[in-house]
Amino acid sequence: MWYHSINQYGGKSMTVYNVNLGIGWASSGVEYAQAYRSQSLNQLGIPAKFIFSDLILGNNIQDLTSNLDFKDDQIIWLYNFFTDVRIAPSTYTLNQLERDLQLKQRQAEKKVNGKEVQYLLNDEGLILVVRLHDEQGQTLDQVSYVANGQMVMRDFYSYVKYAREYYNGQKENNHVTVREFYNEDGSVAYVQHLDGDKETFEMADGTVYYSKNDLYREMIRRLHFQKGDVVILDRMNEDKQLVNGQIIFEEHQPAKLVVVVHADHYDKHYTNNQNVLWNNFYEYQFTHPEDVASFIVATDAQKQLFAKQEQHFQHATPRVDTIPVGNLARLVKPSSDRKLHSLITASRLAKEKHVDWLVKATVAARQQVPDISLDIYGQGGEYGRLQQLIKDNHAEDYIRLMGQQDLADVYVKYAAYAAASTSEGFGLSLLEAVGSGLPMIGFDVPYGNQTFIDDGQNGYRISYEEDWSDEQKVARLRDAMVKLFTEADLAAYSQHSYEVAEPYLTDNVAQRWGKVLEELAND
Repeated sequence: MWYHSINQYGGKSMTVYNVNLGIGWASSGVEYAQAYRSQSLNQLGIPAKFIFSDLILGNNIQDLTSNLDFKDDQIIWLYNFFTDVRIAPSTYTLNQLERDLQLKQRQAEKKVNGKEVQYLLNDEGLILVVRLHDEQGQTLDQVSYVANGQMVMRDFYSYVKYAREYYNGQKENNHVTVREFYNEDGSVAYVQHLDGDKETFEMADGTVYYSKNDLYREMIRRLHFQKGDVVILDRMNEDKQLVNGQIIFEEHQPAKLVVVVHADHYDKHYTNNQNVLWNNFYEYQFTHPEDVASFIVATDAQKQLFAKQEQHFQHATPRVDTIPVGNLARLVKPSSDRKLHSLITASRLAKEKHVDWLVKATVAARQQVPDISLDIYGQGGEYGRLQQLIKDNHAEDYIRLMGQQDLADVYVKYAAYAAASTSEGFGLSLLEAVGSGLPMIGFDVPYGNQTFIDDGQNGYRISYEEDWSDEQKVARLRDAMVKLFTEADLAAYSQHSYEVAEPYLTDNVAQRWGKVLEELAND
């Protein structure tokens, strides 16, 4: 394997550090791209770490990272980095809580309502509200302390209590004033003091960090990046709490710095021959190309355009590599007939995905394809509006909101995939769809549709003009749906989608990562 040819520095193998901010249940394409990358690195035998810097207390962060198949020992989280508490599942039980807090001796009255358990301590004027993590296993992840109807304290648990918040307890503007983060033995590792927009971090040894920036910089320094390591900057923040991107630029050496571009990298509306308006999430990186060992983009089309723009506007010729942000473990073949005239779409339910256009187009297409159907997978802020739109069109029988699901073996049940987004840096759902042999419909826009839809061979890339009315765009989607289900050779289109998907099998993507990392290590 190529990896054995990578130079060893001081006897230490390469580690790849992947820099992000937060993670949630409905993660963005950045988190999914990291999860796919983890698969490739694991296949190559390269250790990988994933750095998260957002304060994540709504859930045990392990729930969120394991949901994307990250291993616990891969995760570096800023807020527990300075403790000895491991990233681990929530296994602390209700019985443990009762013993540790002596709730029976304190004559607590217990009330159970599903995943919420209350302990009423009437003599103390206190109510403990426990959120069960697993109702069956009786494990918990949060305990809130309520006095006089106001939250005064909240504890957070995984296998031990790892953090506590103190509130001011006021009826108006009740908010957190102090957080404590603990070691395994319950000792305080450090305290976070909050005063409006200001925050300080007081360590157990008396050291004080006067901002989140300072705390983050100290964490990065303690990671002791080595020559041969690679630091991949996936997401950077420029808010008043944290400027992680600039810190990574300043502190990554002697490791090589790689920047992954996850979206359209510039705004064409404000770009001409004299000026370019970079995507603000990438502007710092693009204007400091001398510090970047490689920019990674997902498609060859974006690589060519970005390299040309860097040369023109920055007078720079940075290294730019194309590596897909996703991969396929296998090509999924149907074990039974696909549902006739059925469409699937999958995305965050956000305005920029224009799922409402698909709903309207499907309603219109039903005039010519009476049994057409559309299933919409995903969650997001547009859910309610889409639900109402479906209801207003009396389309509940053939257009369904399916929620967030694992779609690995779901795509293959459908006849075709439809997308209405007008900009995709890559399009993981598009990749998954061709990997299940789906004929495709989407606008002829960068970069995903142009990568996965070969017009007239596995579907239709629909002409698109931004200044068209919504009605015109919907009409073109409708016409493509009708044409696909009345004229196309769906079997031939399906076979071509499998051919399009072949280069994105995990082995092939891993080889691309391997080649780039080997060259960076030996540069």
